[in-house]
Amino acid sequence: MVTEIKLGLCNPPKPVYLYVNQGEVDGESYVWYKFNIEQDKKIPVSQRALTGYLSELRLTTKEFKGKDNMKLDIVVSADELYVVRTGLETNFAKSFLLAASLVQDFTKPLIIAATAGDENTVFCNLYDAEAKTRIKREWNKDADWASVIRDIQCLLGVTSNSLPEVANPPKLSVVTQAVHPQDLRIKQIRTLLNYPVELIKERLQFHDVDRPNLLHISKIDELVKNMCLAWASDKCEHPSHAESLYQNQVVDAVANGADELTTVKAWMQQLQAQKSSINSQK
Repeated sequence: MVTEIKLGLCNPPKPVYLYVNQGEVDGESYVWYKFNIEQDKKIPVSQRALTGYLSELRLTTKEFKGKDNMKLDIVVSADELYVVRTGLETNFAKSFLLAASLVQDFTKPLIIAATAGDENTVFCNLYDAEAKTRIKREWNKDADWASVIRDIQCLLGVTSNSLPEVANPPKLSVVTQAVHPQDLRIKQIRTLLNYPVELIKERLQFHDVDRPNLLHISKIDELVKNMCLAWASDKCEHPSHAESLYQNQVVDAVANGADELTTVKAWMQQLQAQKSSINSQK
């Protein structure tokens, strides 16, 4: 089956993310939702099920409240590319994996349904889309989840090439997403400075990217500098002094092989010491 491509103006082919959680927005209850980054707003999804071809599983590390959290991304090819994102340790992820482990033929469409449980929990019911029958496996909270994921990976890896062209699924790769050195760099500096993550997101959105490593290295250096100078804005009377010290003690030192995080810490300590000395003289 060949999908007709509509020519002309359109929106970029970005995946639709569905985040699993039970809640209520403006009186409308939901078990999963979309998220508008620009408006920082949850958008409830009224439909409780998604029909399509399972094409990929991804284990992705996401930061939440300063800690890394492992997410399971369930990638589904349908009228659009959907990514159902949920915590790896959630009941939704485990109930999905248990049911999906019984599927032997991923060339057939599946129905992924989100079902509300007690105390704000959400479970997943999986159905054969053609037969409209539920695929159910006995609950096992102590299952070897790594093995379950690998087994699904093997089947998807074998069958992905035979999926209908409309699905066009990428080959499955179940791996923990490695942190790019530039992403780690920004995270470490941001954490050290206690710089708001929302401002990082705004800068990335301005450049139409979602990760620092997608920026040119000069823009990443500029982001680090801006974070540092923002921290120093109330540490000395003359901003040019903080910037001059930053150039000498951080930029030049790093160019000569020094560790950036270490030099930034030393720069911060010197500015704080100078501020304390000035305050004591007043």
